[in-house]
Amino acid sequence: MKLVLTLIAFSLAVFGLAACGSTAVNVNSTANSGRNAANSVANTAGSAANTMSNAASALTVDSPDDFMATAARSGMAEVELGKLAAQKATDPEVKKFGQMMVTEHTAANNELKALAGKKNVTLPTDVGNHQSDLDGLKNATGTDFDQTYVKLMVNAHENDVEAFQAQADKSADPEVKAFAAKTLPTLKKHLESIQNISARVVK
Repeated sequence: MKLVLTLIAFSLAVFGLAACGSTAVNVNSTANSGRNAANSVANTAGSAANTMSNAASALTVDSPDDFMATAARSGMAEVELGKLAAQKATDPEVKKFGQMMVTEHTAANNELKALAGKKNVTLPTDVGNHQSDLDGLKNATGTDFDQTYVKLMVNAHENDVEAFQAQADKSADPEVKAFAAKTLPTLKKHLESIQNISARVVK
């Protein structure tokens, strides 16, 4: 009788261990499934975020025609503002920068006109919302003129570099893209130059 009871107890113990082992395997399997599902969700979310980011970036790029119109107005304004600086600035470096704007933006404007003519795109002949900047500078004098002009040029060239970089990277028109890429280094040089002047002149 004792032998029978001993065998029964041993069998129950073995069965219990097997059951525990099965439970552990099931727990590990469930945990692995949970991790795989979490990784899948994270990967999907990351992919969706990248897609949304790329789509948003694409939306910020102007059409080639709009870009040319904006660049034309900005270029003409920088030439006219440069003429004022070359005449009225009291700081020699500001005066020199103004003359550089007249020379180099006139050249870029002429290239843009030729490109637009080739594509039958009519460019604006006015400076648009830059007119208020011109009017304000006409009435400024002395160091007030210098500081106002320098601030305008920092802002203008930050916008120029951003717009030309976008077209150089993603323009739908290969020729506009090439024009933007060619002009971009000059604009970056202008921005660096006026930032250096600003650090000294603007209080």
